Amino acid sequence: MHKSAVRRVLFGAVLIAVFAAGVIVGQNKYSQPKSVVHVVTVKWKADATDEQRAKAIDGVKTMAEKIPGVKNIWLKTLRVQSPSQDRPYNAAFAIEFESEAAAKAYADHPAHKEWESIYVPIRDESRSHQVTN
Repeated sequence: MHKSAVRRVLFGAVLIAVFAAGVIVGQNKYSQPKSVVHVVTVKWKADATDEQRAKAIDGVKTMAEKIPGVKNIWLKTLRVQSPSQDRPYNAAFAIEFESEAAAKAYADHPAHKEWESIYVPIRDESRSHQVTN
C-alpha cells in the first residue's frame, strides 16, 4: 500500500474514533436513585400573611435538621400548576428522603408535628406526592 493511502486510512480511522468519542461524551448521564422525593403544592389561606408563609417554608429547614433520613430540601417555588384558576396554588416545596422507611417515619416524627402547628393553620389545601425508583 502506498504511503499516502496508509495516511488516508489512518486519518479516516482517527476521524471515526474522534466522532465516536464525541458521541459517547455527549450522551446525557442520569441515574435512578432509590431515595424518595416528597413534593408538596400549597394553596395558602387568603388571610395568611407573607410572614406566616415564610415561617412555614423556613420551618421545612428546621424540620429537615431534626428528622433522620432527610437528604435534601427544595424551598424556592418557580412554578405551580393549579387544579383550576378558581383555586390557585401558590407555593411548593420538596423533601428528599434517603429511603422509603425514612419517608414513612417523617410523618410521625415530633419535628414534623411541631412544624404542622405553624403550617396547617395557614394552609387552605395542599397536594403531596412521593416518587422513587
